[in-house]
Amino acid sequence: MGIENASSNKVFGGWQKQYTHPSAVLGCDMRFAIFLPPQAGNGTKVPVMYWLSGLTCTDENFMQKAGAFRVAAELGIAIVAPDTSPRGDHVPDDENEAYDFGKGAGFYVNATREPWARNYRMYDYVTKELPDLIRDHFPVSDDAVISGHSMGGHGALMIALRNPGTFKSVTAFSPITNPINCPWGQKALGNYLGDDKSVWKAWDSSELMKAATASDAQTPALVDQGDADGFLAEQLKPEALEAAAKASGYPLTLRMQDGYDHSYYFISTFIEDHIRFHAKHLGLS
Repeated sequence: MGIENASSNKVFGGWQKQYTHPSAVLGCDMRFAIFLPPQAGNGTKVPVMYWLSGLTCTDENFMQKAGAFRVAAELGIAIVAPDTSPRGDHVPDDENEAYDFGKGAGFYVNATREPWARNYRMYDYVTKELPDLIRDHFPVSDDAVISGHSMGGHGALMIALRNPGTFKSVTAFSPITNPINCPWGQKALGNYLGDDKSVWKAWDSSELMKAATASDAQTPALVDQGDADGFLAEQLKPEALEAAAKASGYPLTLRMQDGYDHSYYFISTFIEDHIRFHAKHLGLS
């Protein structure tokens, strides 16, 4: 599969680049961003951190706002940030162009309900098509970690839990931890997957973590949540994830951060902690 470079910027001795490519999985053209640390400049294969963004976001939000490049360059970790949904005039969208469903809100699931099933297969895109593309075109190793924010935090945790052994570690900021029990999740899962709520559980991080009792199914996890987040009680529900981890003995570190909200000000404050957490589990520090 071919890729086309859309932009390149040198930063902290490495390169932040954007690429477009046709996606067979999503049935549309997609764009992703990649940061290649200076260690990759001589062809050395480096580990990769996948970042999944939240509602309304694109590949650009994290790359432009998080301030992750300095520490990623120091540690020699590539960062890949995909878009949050399929795009294009032919891709169906919420009839009211709502921010929390349709374009910009793929929820990292494989839709089974029409008209969404043809294009909204973000789970397969993030777990199969995109990693294969990255390995084919860039000097990255098989060592991978995953992180995300809000809807992307849900995606990162859920994907790590559904694919034990694929990622060395997982982290999240302000994740939607229990989508079967919050308005954002119920709207997305109901529309993408149908009305059978028992099916939704396979895409819910708290349900998956509760069931992950075997040690080989447990990917070390770090979650940061601001206690001044306006979405905390209704949408995010970190207490559900905490209870799930307690029930299964899951290696979760959940930190409530005093005074922080849902924004990239919060993410930029603690992103170094998350990257160093990954580095530890990648054996880099």
